[in-house]
Amino acid sequence: MASEHAEPKQKQSLMDKAKEFVADKIAHIPKPEASLDGVSFKSMSRECITLHSNVNVSNPYDHRLPICEVTYTLKCAGKVVASGTMPDPGWIAASDTTKLEIPAKVPYDFLISLMKDVGRDWDIDYELQVGLTVDLPIIGNFTIPLSTSGEFKLPTLKDMF
Repeated sequence: MASEHAEPKQKQSLMDKAKEFVADKIAHIPKPEASLDGVSFKSMSRECITLHSNVNVSNPYDHRLPICEVTYTLKCAGKVVASGTMPDPGWIAASDTTKLEIPAKVPYDFLISLMKDVGRDWDIDYELQVGLTVDLPIIGNFTIPLSTSGEFKLPTLKDMF
C-alpha cells in the first residue's frame, strides 16, 4: 500500500517541477514597459472639455507588437468622470518607444457638480487608471496596469480668447 501512494507523489512532484520551470522561463521573458504622463487640458467645445494623457510604451523586441486595446477610467473627487476603451489603437514600434494619447471628454454638467473641489485656483484633483493590453509572442495578451494622480487646471475665460 505504501508504494501505491509513493508513485502519485513522484508524478505530482514531476508535474510541479514542470510548472515551476515554465513559470520561471515565462517570468524572465522581456516584456514591454510603460509609463503614464499626468492629465492636462487639451481643448474645449460647446458640449465638453477634452483632457488628455500620454502613455509611453517601450518595446524590447526587434519586431513591432500589436496593441489589442487601451482601457481608461478618469476619476475626479472620487467620481468617475470619463471611461472608455480604445480598441486596436495600433502598434508598438520595434526596439523603440511609442507614445499613445488617451483623450477623455468631460461634460460641463459634471464639472459644475465639482465646483466645490475647484475652489479659487481652478484646480481639480484626479486619478487616471489605464490598462494597456499587448499581444506578446508565446505569452499571448498581456495587460500592463498604469495609474497616475494629481491635479489639472481648468481653462479660464482668458485662456479661451
